Amino acid sequence: MTDQKATNVTWHDHTVTKVERRKLMGHKSAILWFTGLSGAGKSTVANTVDHLMHEKGIHTYVLDGDNVRMGLNKNLGFSADDRTENIRRIGEVAKLFSDAGIFVLTAFISPYRADRDRVREIMGEGEFIEVYVNASLATCEERDPKGLYKKARAGEIKGFTGIDDPYEEPAKAEITLDADTKSIDELAQEVVAYLDANGYLSA
Repeated sequence: MTDQKATNVTWHDHTVTKVERRKLMGHKSAILWFTGLSGAGKSTVANTVDHLMHEKGIHTYVLDGDNVRMGLNKNLGFSADDRTENIRRIGEVAKLFSDAGIFVLTAFISPYRADRDRVREIMGEGEFIEVYVNASLATCEERDPKGLYKKARAGEIKGFTGIDDPYEEPAKAEITLDADTKSIDELAQEVVAYLDANGYLSA
């Protein structure tokens, strides 16, 4: 956990509450945290869910791992400490989206369970939905859309998740998707069905 460095700062409560923002939106809000190996399909599933929810009039936004590293987190690499800080920052940003009444879909490998759990801890009950896009290493290596596994196996990339750096599977994900055998559309529909069944899509 990052210590508070700034002094003489005071938290200011908002006059407009999260409940009132959700009422205006017409639905609840939460973080949909997509996690899994590189190549599992996290970004593709998240963007498909985003499209499906947009069609239903649900307010959403996707935060993608690579995109965030090109802006907010451009000063972070892939060491264990940098990975932890990467997830801490995006967790705080995602919380702001949820507080604003928006569903935020985050697509990050986020390999360490403790980092994901820390984001869960800063959220209210039911506001952090862990979505494990479960694809085997063999499947991800076969897909290898960015050619990263090939480079990692050749020793050109060090500390690559699943090869020479660990991936810690979620212990109790709210949603586990079988990305080995099901299509992107099927996986996305499962996520939307979960939200609908649990009352997230109405105020």
